[in-house]
Amino acid sequence: MTDLDRHVRQPGRDKLVKQVRAKINELGVEYIFFQFISVTGRVVGKGIPTDHWERTCEKGFQLVYGATANLFVDRHGDYIGYGPEAKELVGIPDPETFCQLPWDKKVARVFVTCFRNREERDNPGAHLTSDCRGNLRIHAQEFKKKHGYQLRVGTEPEMMWLTKNEDGSPTGKGFSKPYCYHIDQFESLRPVFMKVFEYARAMGFDMIQGDHEDAPGQLELNWMYDDVLRNADRLSTYRQICAQVAREFNLIACFMTKPFMGVSASGCHTNMSLWKGGKDRINKLSHKSIPAMDDVFTYVEGGTNYFMPDTNDIQLPGKVGLKAIGGVMKHLGALTAIGSSTVNSYRRLWDTGFWAPVYADWGFQNRTCGLRVSAPGRFEYRSVDSMHNPYLMGSGLLKCFDDGITNNIDPGKPESRSMYDAQAAGKKVKKLPLSLGEALNRLEEDEVIKSAMPDEMYKVFHWYKNDEWERFLGATTQWDLDTYLDCLP
Repeated sequence: MTDLDRHVRQPGRDKLVKQVRAKINELGVEYIFFQFISVTGRVVGKGIPTDHWERTCEKGFQLVYGATANLFVDRHGDYIGYGPEAKELVGIPDPETFCQLPWDKKVARVFVTCFRNREERDNPGAHLTSDCRGNLRIHAQEFKKKHGYQLRVGTEPEMMWLTKNEDGSPTGKGFSKPYCYHIDQFESLRPVFMKVFEYARAMGFDMIQGDHEDAPGQLELNWMYDDVLRNADRLSTYRQICAQVAREFNLIACFMTKPFMGVSASGCHTNMSLWKGGKDRINKLSHKSIPAMDDVFTYVEGGTNYFMPDTNDIQLPGKVGLKAIGGVMKHLGALTAIGSSTVNSYRRLWDTGFWAPVYADWGFQNRTCGLRVSAPGRFEYRSVDSMHNPYLMGSGLLKCFDDGITNNIDPGKPESRSMYDAQAAGKKVKKLPLSLGEALNRLEEDEVIKSAMPDEMYKVFHWYKNDEWERFLGATTQWDLDTYLDCLP
């Protein structure tokens, strides 16, 4: 039996498929987006009428392998990852992720898992290794089987709401003024964030807080942390929600890391904890207000958090948590290629004075470090920005944690001083990679982080991102013209 066959026939799936059919009929849903995630975190897939729900659940749909690389060509004109001669992947829906779109209730979405074509000569029906979402599920299962821990994650998705010209082009300005935590500026975007809140809640998010951040039009809206895969799905869904709200308000939902210099960039700090035990619960409030699949509103709660302090030092994570931090510290350079995955990401690190994480150290609530214990029981990785792919990041963190726990890696003592003061006092501190090219080189040397992108996934990622870096190096920019156009004679 192939991986595809096992996925289709997994226990309980038939019941879920029937439950979705009942929900389709109850809600009057006519169309479904069957979607997966590309190498850059883009949502891709197909739309299929609900008449074909059962058949698609059994047989799947076909799409070119190159969709996992956005079907982009490199600077030499070659398709990244897979050529036009490659077979087609098979997308099999995961019925537990079915959810009605609140902005058009005749449409729903469901995430899919991707497999190699049934007729491939090599590994027919095997997991498609360039499916980053499928990889994350496998890595999370392997980690739990080996260590007994579940990785739970919460993200802080900063992004900016930008204005448009009459022709639809960007004005280059944010909707509001760059006043951090200012309620009046938050209020100016109230119709926007309340619509985001409405849609997010309807799609099962447990929204917990929000604020105006440091840059023009920059908001951060947060939801409850959860299992690493569920959280990645919610972040992808949140981006889709913001794009829809932007269409409704004639704005641009900007997830570009650094569209403006002189103000803060958009980060996506990733908070982590390791748990044993716990169980799923239903978010009853959302379930009562919006009719949809129970599973959409499922959260995990309870259990034992192994990042909580287990000594007399209330600031120091538990022994297991410290080993996990040690693993992240060891692989920070390579991990930066995933968390800061674009050329523009490094504008965030070079524009000084905005608390961007450039130092490869850790501390307790110390924002001058690339890593920090943000509160007892959770660990924050700060070198992650709004453009990152959360499925690749989740897999990378699991591999770091595995290395740290397996090999008892000591992260060293946490730094309580400002990193600038520590350096002035003589401390030798390493910096994170400060360009995409440097980060890609560090990734190429790190077999642990590369294992988070098995086989074709690393080939696609490296090809795509190395081409992006080479295109940048070969491009003449406005800075070039401003600096060199009339420098001689």
